Amino acid sequence: MREILIVGGGYAGFYTAWGLEKTLRPGEARVTVVDPRPYMTYQPFLPEVTAGSVEARHAAVSLRRHLHKTRLVAGSVTEIRHADRTVTVRPPNGEEYELRYDTLVVTAGAVTRTFPIPGLAQSAIGLKHVEEAVAVRDRLLTAFDQAASLPPGPERRKLLTVTFVGGGFSGVEGFGELLALATAMLKSYPELSPGELSFHLIEARGRILPEVSDKPGAWVVRHLERRGAHVHLNTQLVSAEDGHVVLSDGEEFDSELIVWTAGNASNPVVHNHTDLPVDERGLLVVRPDLRVGTDGDPVPDVWAAGDDAAVPDLASPVPGARTVPNAQHAVRQGKRLAKNILASLRGGRVRDYRHSSLGVVATLGLGRGIFQYKGIVVKGFPAWLMHRGYHVLAVPTWERKVRVLTVWLTAALFGRDLVSLASVQHPRDAFVTSAAPRRPAERQAGDRAAV
Repeated sequence: MREILIVGGGYAGFYTAWGLEKTLRPGEARVTVVDPRPYMTYQPFLPEVTAGSVEARHAAVSLRRHLHKTRLVAGSVTEIRHADRTVTVRPPNGEEYELRYDTLVVTAGAVTRTFPIPGLAQSAIGLKHVEEAVAVRDRLLTAFDQAASLPPGPERRKLLTVTFVGGGFSGVEGFGELLALATAMLKSYPELSPGELSFHLIEARGRILPEVSDKPGAWVVRHLERRGAHVHLNTQLVSAEDGHVVLSDGEEFDSELIVWTAGNASNPVVHNHTDLPVDERGLLVVRPDLRVGTDGDPVPDVWAAGDDAAVPDLASPVPGARTVPNAQHAVRQGKRLAKNILASLRGGRVRDYRHSSLGVVATLGLGRGIFQYKGIVVKGFPAWLMHRGYHVLAVPTWERKVRVLTVWLTAALFGRDLVSLASVQHPRDAFVTSAAPRRPAERQAGDRAAV
């Protein structure tokens, strides 16, 4: 039986495996997905996870629940050797081992791109995974609790200062949602005033949201500033040591929460640990039909899609254009991959991937958003409704759609849940503290109190 190995269970990998499950005949091929996480993250929901508008588990689609006929391997692929038709897998525990394949699908996904900025690794947190989104939310809620118990001053100002680095969709949506959450929380904290909130969005380029045109992008900046935010364009983060933010324009301030959303980088296994062809950016060279290689030099039995693949954009009028690395393309590329792999196995016709953009839509916080399709721009509440409508339709499986809709309806009736569960990140602390033996002096004081 033919072995089809899929590296990565993100959008493209999940939809490829899902599509193959539905169409492969019994005994025709076995599909294996290798991924360190047991779920596919629906990343467009991460900004709403930070704001509590979507439950964290609802942004994660279980692989085992939905891929019933696929073999799932927990681990990270550390090397691809197509010359030997093998990949090296590093499991969470134990020694590395090899898996063989007949057909390889590379959908490993991108990783967060970072720079050697002093203090960044120690102070910042990303926004690419569910765990990070939950941590961002809990840190903000915990900071509010701590600030409410302090007198006005530098320590309180730091706790109420939030910094996002990166003005792409992930950064702007996360920033807007967290700003909306913080503003709403002030009603529950009479000790704090709106003027004490300090939200900073830092972007190295002269504009944010590069996927939209200039005027809508400028409107988003004005919209955020009207809500009290500070948007720093043409500005870079110079240092973040101990939460002390230093910007390239000379401005400095202390920030309790620093979120890094300044772009993606190619997965290291694709960039550095494979004998497959990659381009100057470290992305796999892919043909329009999603086969790896070029028209003149295809690589047999290897396919790729998603953030790690330089897929030609046949719908773009620009020669040599590549598809944008977003969910809209990754989902559709995964579906096309499943059909093309099946056609290849059965000697059928393989089709090129072509998709014209449906437009771009972003949430800027509860009840606020922006949508653009060519020259059509929608702002405010209608755009926010379009954002929610699109993504509840796009998230895979009816089970997830119903769960997300239920949370949204509950929040509309009862408001946001403002409980911090930051202690979940260190679950044994309470147990260890309560189980620790008391010192003799503490025992004597306890005995006297009992008498």
